[in-house]
Amino acid sequence: MRYAVLGTGIVGRTIAAKLASLGHEVVIGTRDPETTLARSAPDAMGNPPFSTWHADHSAVQLRTFAEAASFGETIVNTTAGTAALDALNAASSANLAGKVLIDIANPLDFSQGMPPSLNPVNDDSLGEQIQRAFPDAHVVKTLNTMNCFVMVDPGRVAGPHNVFVSGEDAGAKKQVTELLVSFGWPESGVIDLGGIETARGTEMLLPVWLRLMGALGHADFNFHIQGAR
Repeated sequence: MRYAVLGTGIVGRTIAAKLASLGHEVVIGTRDPETTLARSAPDAMGNPPFSTWHADHSAVQLRTFAEAASFGETIVNTTAGTAALDALNAASSANLAGKVLIDIANPLDFSQGMPPSLNPVNDDSLGEQIQRAFPDAHVVKTLNTMNCFVMVDPGRVAGPHNVFVSGEDAGAKKQVTELLVSFGWPESGVIDLGGIETARGTEMLLPVWLRLMGALGHADFNFHIQGAR
């Protein structure tokens, strides 16, 4: 399958590399490919510049958001939550229509410093905003409650643990569940929460997740729902 991963940060790189390793055709979308490739300094999290990663993953092409979305049969949004709608608008609603749009982003707002707050929160979610903005896309929220390395390698966390899916389209959620299984998630560990409004709950896990990371001193952990079937 052809995948377009929107976003060149560590999450996008990790997802793109995993998809490529599974034999999928993958492109990464960015606002300006030349500018992205020209960056030579580490990002705000200390990760190497995209060009360093791309040198080791040359089969993954870098294109504009619109070019990537046109190419992809399935779209994966890994952009920063506050930039997600702008990025998807740049990708163009016509290029998203009829496609599964996997939303991994979280609406973390760093404008007031650390720790970040959520915006939107409580009575709305980024997943819902994306579905409203692009009604012809099949938005599925998933993988947003864990570190990106756990997303693609659940075995990093010992024992059973869970990944959630939220979305309106049953067929889209089935497709995403199959993708998660290909990443190494047991099907029994995938919990379908229901419609896209349930993304509010998974996005609101992020403040807890951030504090757990601070308390534990690492990110190789996840949520396990005891009694889940």
